[in-house]
Amino acid sequence: MLIPKDTCLLVFAFLFCPSLTVAAQTLASPPSTIASPSAIPFILTPKPAATPRINGPKIFGVRPGSPFLYSIPATGDRPMTFSADGLPDGLHLDPENGHITGVLQKSGEYQVTLRAQNALGSAQKPFCIVVGEDIELTPALGWNSYNCFGTGISQDRELRAAHALVSSGLAQHGWTYVNMDDGWSARERGGPFHALQAEPRRYTDIMGMVDEIHRLGLKAGIYSSPWEITYGGRLGGSSDYPDGAWPTNANFKAAKNARKPPYAIGKYSFATNDAAQFAAWGFDYLKLDWGPVEAPETKEMYQALRATHRDIVLSLSNNHIRNLLPIIGEVSPWAQSWRTTTDINDNWKRVAFDIGFAQDPWAAFARPGHFNDADMLVVGRVGWFGPLRPTRLKPDEQYTHVSLWCLLATPLLLGCDLEKLDDFTLGLLSNDEVLEVDQDSLGKPAVQVGGAGDLKIYARPMDDGSLAVGLFNTGSADATVTANWSDLKLAGNQRVRDLWRQKDLGVYSDKFAAAVASHGVVLVRLFSAN
Repeated sequence: MLIPKDTCLLVFAFLFCPSLTVAAQTLASPPSTIASPSAIPFILTPKPAATPRINGPKIFGVRPGSPFLYSIPATGDRPMTFSADGLPDGLHLDPENGHITGVLQKSGEYQVTLRAQNALGSAQKPFCIVVGEDIELTPALGWNSYNCFGTGISQDRELRAAHALVSSGLAQHGWTYVNMDDGWSARERGGPFHALQAEPRRYTDIMGMVDEIHRLGLKAGIYSSPWEITYGGRLGGSSDYPDGAWPTNANFKAAKNARKPPYAIGKYSFATNDAAQFAAWGFDYLKLDWGPVEAPETKEMYQALRATHRDIVLSLSNNHIRNLLPIIGEVSPWAQSWRTTTDINDNWKRVAFDIGFAQDPWAAFARPGHFNDADMLVVGRVGWFGPLRPTRLKPDEQYTHVSLWCLLATPLLLGCDLEKLDDFTLGLLSNDEVLEVDQDSLGKPAVQVGGAGDLKIYARPMDDGSLAVGLFNTGSADATVTANWSDLKLAGNQRVRDLWRQKDLGVYSDKFAAAVASHGVVLVRLFSAN
């Protein structure tokens, strides 16, 4: 619950008697959400119920003949058993852990009902398996190593992150990918594919590492670049030498993104070699990083990955609006996601104005299987190349960050230390009604539909006909933000549900108004009540 800055009684009530703030909200006319100071880490997400709840997307894409792995994300007391009605031949469901594995050979759609049961109750959820060319039909949810460790990723750190994703409970809410960023590769090619190899001092068994991640029901990601050398100074995916040797004569002081060796595309490409190696190791996700992103290298890597007969998500990075936006229509068919920005950091201006509220020009290009990527979430403990520390975003700013990224239908990749998640950060990342907005199968990102100046209204249509709406206040003082039905293209009565608190606020006609804290948000979902 949130506290108005100018009400000492409610401050006392929030700290010592939370039920009084509920009474205060009940007496308000019309009902509205109460604002909060931005310095106190206030947890809005209710604790999960002990009874089962199945989370995650309603839809899942896989290509014919590719290995299938989906873990049913479900909260509730354990032990829990899992089952499914309508599961097609070729797939197997482990009733103890909810992992679905196997292979489907024929294209088509399969309507499945997922089920979970414990001693206290049961839950079910419709789930559509689409066998075809498009994969990643909802944005990726997971973790990436860079905002914690920079180029210091290792096998130990990757596995610890994977186990923490499970032990923290985040995997029960649909967080799936464990991705290692720049810094993993050695200076020489090798192996049966003459491909990039793992740095032996950091990785003793990279295939075993991936297998362990899969046994946890998670998926593994890896990093590369079409350049001769990556941003972090590791061997890249091309070379001026036919054997792919390290470019010893290159100018390592050359400006990155300037197409000068070694930060340039070499004469010889090893995309096919590297894709084959990534697939043989069992990876599920590839971050391909260079600048500017262009179509020829994207298509080449897509085709190389497709030829492996393993579904490997292709995520493009690093970018700026003036580089990629003019050609995104040409590039987007070949990738599952593409960065719409250069690297994020935990500065309010950077998160809100440089990136978050500047995404409207990209909205038309997003669709299921192909998503805009506004870069990683900067919540929790981060550090990049220095000691890990709490994010510099204040609590209200973090609610804005997560709410806006979910509305934008962008991949949600954590960059924080998963082994030291505090209760506030866990609350940010485990709200299933909020995550449901990001994972909506319609795949249509929000755009600004109302507000002016510091006050902004963003809306996103959902697959059930409802509307997810964010009321944002980017100003320096608390303010009342009003969402008008005329701006939202709605008519009649609407049931308004507060997604962070997971509670109905009432039925409204014509508009909904809420007090929103400075740099804060009220995230609601509107359902027709006519």
